[in-house]
Amino acid sequence: MPSNQGAGLSAHSRRPSIGGAGPSIHGAPPPINGNRARFNGKELAFKITLGLLCTFIFLIIVYPLYFIVIASFSDSTLVATGKVWLVPKNISFFGYQEIFKDMRIWTGYRNTVFYTLFGTLVNMLFTLPAAYVLSRREFRARKVIMFIFVVTMFFNGGLIPTYLLMKDLHLTNTIWVFIIPFCVNVFYLIIARTFFESSLPQELYEAAVMDGCSHFIFFFKVALPLSKAMISVIGLYYLVGHWNDFFTALIYIRNNNLQPLQIILRDILLSNQVFAGGAGTGGDAGGYAQRYADQIKYGVIIVSTLPILMIYPFIQKYFEKGVMIGSIKG
Repeated sequence: MPSNQGAGLSAHSRRPSIGGAGPSIHGAPPPINGNRARFNGKELAFKITLGLLCTFIFLIIVYPLYFIVIASFSDSTLVATGKVWLVPKNISFFGYQEIFKDMRIWTGYRNTVFYTLFGTLVNMLFTLPAAYVLSRREFRARKVIMFIFVVTMFFNGGLIPTYLLMKDLHLTNTIWVFIIPFCVNVFYLIIARTFFESSLPQELYEAAVMDGCSHFIFFFKVALPLSKAMISVIGLYYLVGHWNDFFTALIYIRNNNLQPLQIILRDILLSNQVFAGGAGTGGDAGGYAQRYADQIKYGVIIVSTLPILMIYPFIQKYFEKGVMIGSIKG
C-alpha cells in the first residue's frame, strides 16, 4: 500500500512545468501550429484582395457622379479637353445661376415635392393593405385576385387607349393623373405580400387573436411595426419613381403651372442647347454659348438628383435589411 508521501510526489510530478511545452498554469492558449498560421495568411490575403476589389468597384461607381459635380462649376473648355478629372478648375457658378434664375424651377420643385410625397403616401395606403389581405391563407379569393394583378404586368392597352381613358376620366391636366392611375405597382405588391407571408408567422396572428385582436388591429399594431425594412424599401422605390416621373407629365399635362421639375429642367436644357447651336457660327459668341450650355447641362443633372441623394442616408439601414427580403429560405 503506497504511502501518502509517495502519492503526494506522484501528484506533484503530474503538474505541468511553467516553462515546458504543456499548457500554461495561467490558462494561456497553446502555440499555433503551422497549418493554422498558413490559414491565417490565406485569410488575410483574401480579405486584402476583397477590400481592394470593393474599393475599385466603389470608385468606378462614384467617380462619374463626382465628375459631374466638379464639371458643373468648372470651365467647360477644360472639361472637354480632358484637363478636369480630379479637381475643379476655373470655378464658375454661372450654370447654377442660369438654372435658378428661371422662376419656373421653383414651381417645378414645389409640384414635384407634392407629387412625390402625396403620391408615395397614396401608393403605400393602397399597396400595404392589399398585400396583407392577399397574404392571408384564409382569404379564398386571393389567388384569383393575385392572378388578375399579375396579368396587368404583361398586358396593357397601349399608350393611345390609356390616354383616351385618362381623358374620359377627366384626369388630364390635373394633379391626380400623377397619383390615381398608378397608385399600385404590382411588382412592389408582390414583394410586400411575400414579406407578410414569410416573415410574419401564423403563430403570431393566433396569439394576437387570443388577445382579442382583429385583422385591422393586427395589421396596424403588429404587422406594420415589424415591417419597417420592407416599408422603407418600397417607399424609397415609389418616391424615386415619382421624383423621376417624366413621361406622365409629357403626355398628360399641358398646364405649365402643373409641370414637375423634370419637364422644366428639360426645357431649360433644350433652350440652352438651341441657343448654343444657333450661336455656334458666331465666333466668340458661339464659344461663349457652348461653354455655359455645357455647365448648365451638368448643373441640371445635379439639381435633379441631389435631393434624392440627401434622403437616402436616412433610410439606408432599413434599405440594407429590406433588399434581402426573400433571399433566405427555410
